[in-house]
Amino acid sequence: MQKNPGEARETSLPEKVETQLCFAVYGAAHAFTRTYKPLLEPLGLTYPQYLVMLVLWDEDGQPVRAIGDRLGLDSGTLSPLLKRLEQAGLVKRIRDTHDERQVRISLTDKGNEMRRKAAAVTKEIGSAVGCSFEEMERLRDDLLELTGRLAKQPAA
Repeated sequence: MQKNPGEARETSLPEKVETQLCFAVYGAAHAFTRTYKPLLEPLGLTYPQYLVMLVLWDEDGQPVRAIGDRLGLDSGTLSPLLKRLEQAGLVKRIRDTHDERQVRISLTDKGNEMRRKAAAVTKEIGSAVGCSFEEMERLRDDLLELTGRLAKQPAA
């Protein structure tokens, strides 16, 4: 009898950590963070700060909640990140004129100028990954699909 490809093997004992998909994803995430670190240090950014900047370079003036939703970060994690970016002069927090409960995050001139410098980071990461652009797109799409499937699972 043939099993579905996504169906787990029946076993009474847990498999070795090296055989777990979650461990491979975990290891890849850490490897990416380690690879980004020396590339972002000259910019004065941590990896999570870089992600915030990418979101703002894509669309400036977003509400804090929208940034958090896009990155999957809660306000307890995002607020200190934004505070440090503001102290570095890269962003400014502005109360929404239509809804004062909302705070929008906007890039400063310095934050906008950093975008050109950060372009080299993407190029270096592409070299470090060591595969074609098409392969990187396929890997990204597969991981996004996996993330979507896992997000649909009921909480335990």
